[in-house]
Parts: sequence; C-alpha cells; structure tokens
Amino acid sequence: MSSEVWIEFGAIAVAHGLAVASPGPDFTLILRQSLRYGRATALRSASGIGCGILVHVSYALLGLGLVVRNSPTVFGVLKVLGAAYLAWMGWRALRSRGPGEMVVEEGVSSGPKRGAWRRGFLTNVLNPKAALFFITLYTVLVSPETSRGWQAVYGAWMAIWTFGWFSLVALVFTRPALRRSYLRMGVWVDRALGLVFIAFAVNVLLVKG
Repeated sequence: MSSEVWIEFGAIAVAHGLAVASPGPDFTLILRQSLRYGRATALRSASGIGCGILVHVSYALLGLGLVVRNSPTVFGVLKVLGAAYLAWMGWRALRSRGPGEMVVEEGVSSGPKRGAWRRGFLTNVLNPKAALFFITLYTVLVSPETSRGWQAVYGAWMAIWTFGWFSLVALVFTRPALRRSYLRMGVWVDRALGLVFIAFAVNVLLVKG
C-alpha cells in the first residue's frame, strides 16, 4: 500500500468521521430509538444506517453519483422522498403518547424491532445531503488513479465506522439512568424530537444539488 493511498485514506477517514459525528437525521433517529425502544432496537437501526452508507458508496464507485447530482429530476425526487420520510417520522413522534405507548409496543408487539433496520437504512439512503457528501468525497478526495479495489475498501471502512459510531451512541443513550429520565418525560422528549425530524425534512427540501 503506497504512501499516497495511506494519505488519501486518512483524509477520507477524517472527513467522514467529522461528518458522521455531526448532528443530523441519523443521530436523531438513534437517539429516539435508544430512549424509546432500547439497545437492541437502536443497534438494529445503527446497522441499517451502516448499510445505507454502502449504497452511497456503490453509486459513487459506479459513476452514478454525478448522474444524481447533475439531474434536477433525479435529485428532486430524492429530496422529496427524503423529506417525506423524515416528516412522517416527525409526525409519528409528535403523536406519541409517551412511555405508556412504549410499554404496549415492546410488551405486545415486536414491530419496532422488525422495522428498526429499515428505518435506519431509509433515513440514511434517502438523505440527499448524505448523497452529496459521498459524491463530493469520491470526486474531490479520491484520485482517479486509485484502484476500484481500494475505493471499495474506503467505502467498507466508512460503513463499519458509521455502524460503530452509532452503536456507541446507542450504548450511551440506553443507560438505565437516561431511560428512567425518559420514562418521566417521554411525551415531551418525543415531541421535541418530532419537531427536529420535521425541521430536517424542511432542510432537505432546501438542499441544492
């Protein structure tokens, strides 16, 4: 592995690490899943987000990223779908009845766990900001001379790192003390997070390709 590839990998790892750590729809989803449904559900959503990264990397490797970026129609559809999905999650959170509803869902139905991976995956894949980030990352930081094999390694690293980061977030926010606090004021926490999801939905619609 040449020094140029190591330098390139380092630049990508730092840029991606900073982007993942910044608050966004993915973080908000894991926060709510952790507080409301617990560790197992949050970790499933974290794995879904990590798999979503692989989708962005795949179309970047296949050269489809520029098609998404340069086509107003394709990018517009992605924005509308992403905004609609975030708004839907925000609406569900706003309609939350708090801990009582949570107990019923966890005690009777495994629905939240079954859909946890899908929620993480769709939240990431339908985010046009994430799409633009990976298109830019592979356009600006990755040299045309870098083999597709190493570019795939970069993508695998980013997917693993994303899963690891959000797993850590899940471990932090599923601590018993924090969940007990959520049980005391869960309705207001859910409604606040619902407003955050809706704000992200509006922000997604304002993204320019």
